[in-house]
Amino acid sequence: MAMRWKLCSETNGSLYLIPEAKLQGATYRVGPELEVPGYGCEDHFFELDTVQHSWECVAELLKDETTHGILCDVGLPVIHRGVLYNCRLFMLNSAVLLIRPKLALANDGNYREARYFSSWKQPGILEEFQLPSCILSVATNPSGTCPIGDGVLRLCDAVLAAETCEELFTPRSPHIGLALSGVEIISNGSGSHHQLRKLDQRLDLIKGATAKAGSEAGTDQGGHCKGKLDQRLELIKGATAKAGGVYLYANQRGCDGGRLYYDGCACVAVNGQLVAQGTQFGLADVEVLVVTVDLDEVVSYRSCISSLREQASCTPYPAYVSVPNFRLSSTAPLAASMRRSTHHDQKEGGCSSSSSLLLTATTAKDSSKAKAAAVAAGASVDSALLVAAGASVDSALLVAAGASSSSSSSQMPLVSVVSPPIQPRIHEPEEEIAFGPACWLWDYLRRSGASGFLLPLSGGADSSSTAAIVGAMCQLVVQYISQGNEQVLADARRIGQYGPDEAVDDAQKLAGRIFCTAYMGTVNSSTETRSRSKILASQVGSYHIELQVDMVVEALLTLFQSVTGRRPMFRVDGGSSSENLALQNIQARIRMVVAFLLAQLVPWVRGRSGFLLVLGSANVDECLRGYLTKYDCSSADINPIGGISKQDLRRFLRWGAVNLGYAELANVEAAPPTAELEPIREGQAPQRDEVDMGMTYEELSVFGRLRQIARCGPLSMFRRCLQMWGNMYTAKVIADKVKHFFRYYAINRHKTTVLTPSYHAESYSPDDNRFDHRPFLYNFAWPWQFRQIDDESAAGTHGA
Repeated sequence: MAMRWKLCSETNGSLYLIPEAKLQGATYRVGPELEVPGYGCEDHFFELDTVQHSWECVAELLKDETTHGILCDVGLPVIHRGVLYNCRLFMLNSAVLLIRPKLALANDGNYREARYFSSWKQPGILEEFQLPSCILSVATNPSGTCPIGDGVLRLCDAVLAAETCEELFTPRSPHIGLALSGVEIISNGSGSHHQLRKLDQRLDLIKGATAKAGSEAGTDQGGHCKGKLDQRLELIKGATAKAGGVYLYANQRGCDGGRLYYDGCACVAVNGQLVAQGTQFGLADVEVLVVTVDLDEVVSYRSCISSLREQASCTPYPAYVSVPNFRLSSTAPLAASMRRSTHHDQKEGGCSSSSSLLLTATTAKDSSKAKAAAVAAGASVDSALLVAAGASVDSALLVAAGASSSSSSSQMPLVSVVSPPIQPRIHEPEEEIAFGPACWLWDYLRRSGASGFLLPLSGGADSSSTAAIVGAMCQLVVQYISQGNEQVLADARRIGQYGPDEAVDDAQKLAGRIFCTAYMGTVNSSTETRSRSKILASQVGSYHIELQVDMVVEALLTLFQSVTGRRPMFRVDGGSSSENLALQNIQARIRMVVAFLLAQLVPWVRGRSGFLLVLGSANVDECLRGYLTKYDCSSADINPIGGISKQDLRRFLRWGAVNLGYAELANVEAAPPTAELEPIREGQAPQRDEVDMGMTYEELSVFGRLRQIARCGPLSMFRRCLQMWGNMYTAKVIADKVKHFFRYYAINRHKTTVLTPSYHAESYSPDDNRFDHRPFLYNFAWPWQFRQIDDESAAGTHGA
């Protein structure tokens, strides 16, 4: 896995990871989807400059000995016969061997690939591709062309094929036919993003990529929604469970300049068993995994299943490009001789029968440690396939083999014992909330040119969660520095403006340099929230400011009175609902203005350079319901919790109090949510968020999932809620709840058009800009829908 940054080919690491892979002894390297320009280019893919610069980057790889002795698999956009394709490109010894276009495009949720690319629609067909002029001057292709299309590489000792991201998730994935046709090794360069509870599905898919036949990947046996990583792991494990084989999965990791965090987790699965798994969250640029695999186990696995043999016996051999003088391992597996006995049109000489694969995910910074570990484990050089996966905003998977004819004496030895299956490592949702947004924030901060973050810290659950996430980020930074990561240290020194002799070894001190929190109180604020804010800031280590904004609120009310001759009053003092809401909103909006003022000038006040990014802290449920003031503190530069539900945040607060060391989070979680925008009078109940909204956060989360994930309109949502809540409420009460939600959803939908860019963590996010594409003007009375709800609730039925 290696860090990627869109439109920045020089920093995208392909050139630099390949030499590292060769030093590790690698003979095959596969990187993430569209890694050369960066997956997140979006409409920049329409620019010919993007395609041209991608080819120029490939030319850099081909012009010297970078690709000598190692099969390199990179992702880039390619134009063929006037059509733009999302492609894998295979290179070896300064020659382009094959361009393999993507067969199935990701075009839902956060993905819009069909906006830019076309899928390859000619299965099993290879065409001739004319290489561009910048490649002709450096490539060794004799005719100036190479094959393009749906084909595989036939090496001396194995057949290797590629899938690309979405193809793993489709009902009829290519790996099924490839495995039945005898392909032993399938790789997948992916661009898959983090979403809470998603990893396991991905792993199961990879384990069963030759095994998936219609399981419902999105739910578990109890019908509960699985996380995105859960789902991904299911797919990965399933990729080889049904028809055998070795499956290599590479994924980007980090922030690519948008709302998504690509969560890495490079994986290797063999015959349905996971044998290697990389980390999901991290700050390192490259990561290393080492695992040994025996290719003969693939042959044995496939040959013992009768139905598999029968289907494989009538499966045609795929279109292929022969690479007769290159092998991944120093000795050929039994699989190679078995294949040669059937397909003898190519002479593949001199290979004996024993074969192990060493799958290594490499960290460039730690290559010497990985090599030493392999030697200590008693590694031998014979017949190794090393797969190395880089880390950071891209996860490159490097595959290497132990003693090919061009390999050097410095290559990594083979661990002689075949790696056993392992259990998937799945983070708890609370850990995902801590580390995913924390890594996203660090990537954003170090690339934005800012000097740190500013957070309006109210002492409530949402802003306290955001503060804890920034604290977790600082802890991760110090952790990686203590492990010797020079890039993280350099970034921390630059952002924190450390002196040359100052150590970056304390998370609280780092937070004091790059994180400013501000409690902006009014006469309506309580001593409890002020105290919680101050204590939490102290535990995190932020530079904390306390101020009152009453004088600014009073100045605006005086201005309004001078213009209109009237002064609004709160409801508890006899004012109308309009007056009450306006007085609350002016307090909230003033805080936004003050926050941006502080973000611009606090570094100057402290004698530092630069500016601070303002962090928002509105959760996904409040954004959905519209329970926020337009252009208040929900308006910021970025929002790390805008895709996380209130229920998950409360669980995170309890977890963070113990695991992050911020004990005050427990007190924050125990306090009832309140905006503190209305005055408290004797005998009056204090303001409570759930009372103001007319629904609980738990109910709001249910409505959000039904609206987006279950695709429910008002009537179908009423019917679903009647099934879930029928033993708790009458049909009339349930109807009122559903109508109340949709009424305020319609009234407030316009607020989603200006939501602060947020970390995407939930599949029911209301983000109007990239994910949830719906109108922002509705008839809030919903006359047709509400009339049917009323009819069914009165009749005590739930329709046909």
